[in-house]
Amino acid sequence: MELLTTNNVWMMICTALVFFMHLGFAFLEIGLTRQKNTINILFKNIFIITVGLLLYCLVGFNLMYPGDFNGFIGFAGFGLDAPLNAEGALDLAYNEGYTYWTDFLFQGMFAATAATIVSGAVAERMKIGPFIVFTLIYVGLVYPIAGSWKWGGGFLDALETPFYDFAGSTLVHSVGGWAALVAVFLLGSRIGKFSDGKPQAIPGHNMPLATAGVLILWLGWFGFNGGSVLSADPSLTSLTLVTTCLAAAAGGVVSALVSTLMYKNLDLTMFLNGILGGLVGITAGADQMSPTDAILIGAIAGAIIVFAVSLIDKLKLDDPVGAIAVHLACGIWGTLAVGIFGELASGAQFISQLIGVLSYAAICIVSSFIIIFVLKKTVGIRVSEKEELEGLDAHEHGMDAYPDFRLNEH
Repeated sequence: MELLTTNNVWMMICTALVFFMHLGFAFLEIGLTRQKNTINILFKNIFIITVGLLLYCLVGFNLMYPGDFNGFIGFAGFGLDAPLNAEGALDLAYNEGYTYWTDFLFQGMFAATAATIVSGAVAERMKIGPFIVFTLIYVGLVYPIAGSWKWGGGFLDALETPFYDFAGSTLVHSVGGWAALVAVFLLGSRIGKFSDGKPQAIPGHNMPLATAGVLILWLGWFGFNGGSVLSADPSLTSLTLVTTCLAAAAGGVVSALVSTLMYKNLDLTMFLNGILGGLVGITAGADQMSPTDAILIGAIAGAIIVFAVSLIDKLKLDDPVGAIAVHLACGIWGTLAVGIFGELASGAQFISQLIGVLSYAAICIVSSFIIIFVLKKTVGIRVSEKEELEGLDAHEHGMDAYPDFRLNEH
């Protein structure tokens, strides 16, 4: 009982840290976009976490953890049904690391993150109604079904050499990243982003907030990865936090160096996204890596960020916050890195990791394309030119994030 209590308290602390990450996402997104769209971004982020938790309670948790199923899709029923012992009390033998309720809440915090990634990528020009519909379907159905393939004991977990994703480089980050890529492709770029085929910088309005957002996300990752140990095991938890931090630091430094060499300026946004890239990269194997492995994985992720941002611009895709580079490109890298570095490194493991990446690419690209394409052809997904130029806050919310409180001089 004492061990269960210790483990459960740690898991609840980690749950709180992952919840705190949503503030980091909100700060980062509003900081890297323009003032006139601040309310819109905040509204979407609040919607995602509130409705995401309700959906995960009603259907998501039992889609993701259906028990015995065919390995591709299963459903254990609507709502939460905690296991009870013979006396009718909560069965504390459910898991040696945490209770049923803690399990639900920790996993529920992960579920909303996938849609938050999409929110940043489509910022400043997507109608909020279609975004809400997309979130309901993607978080409520697609994410938990895809998650069951590994974390629910599905076919990827049953491979001869099981696919490995410790805390979600693929299951969380690239699930959001693939959908972001599809959404940006179908949505089109913001007005003024490309002129004569060349990308133009559209600066965010509050870099201090963006920086605070990244630091909050880094802190939250202590719960994201640390909680994925699924216990308070001192050795494994400590190692996981060390590898997480080292990868983040290496990602930031290398991204800043590479971008400076390429563009001859000290770009804070590249530094910040490099940190996030390092965090996403280490997430698949944080418990399997040595400190040196973690630094190498984070460093490569930091370089990937710079080249991925450049490639996205060359493809004339508009991602205001760099979500595709961070969560998709580095999510793929981190997943494959499990087969290259650390305790699991082998040719067989690398093949399994590749199978996992391709499997998630397939379900995410197909499902997100169908959802968003249908919305585009029926209700439309993009605001009008006037609404985009004047800002979504005024037209979709009738509010201003920074109203003028000048005193009456008379």
